[in-house]
Amino acid sequence: MPKQYLTVNEVAKIIGVSPLTVRNWDQKGRLVAYRNPLNNYRLYKVSDVENLLKEIEGSQGKTFSPPPKLEPEKPKFRKLEIEIE
Repeated sequence: MPKQYLTVNEVAKIIGVSPLTVRNWDQKGRLVAYRNPLNNYRLYKVSDVENLLKEIEGSQGKTFSPPPKLEPEKPKFRKLEIEIE
C-alpha cells in the first residue's frame, strides 16, 4: 500500500528545502497540513506535495534576466570656504 501522507522532514527532503520552509508554506497556505490525531504532527498529502513540486518546477523554467549594470555615481564634493582671522 503506497504511503498517503508525508512528514515535514520527508517533504523538505523531496523538494530540497529546509523543514522551516515547509512549515512557512503551511502558514501561508501554499501547502495544507493535516494533523496526526495521536501527536498533532503535521502531515502532508502526497498529491499536494506533487502539485507544489510541479508549480515550483514550472516557475523555475522562466528565464531570468539580471538587472542592468549601473555605473557608480561620482562623489560630489563641495568646496568648503573658511575664513581664518
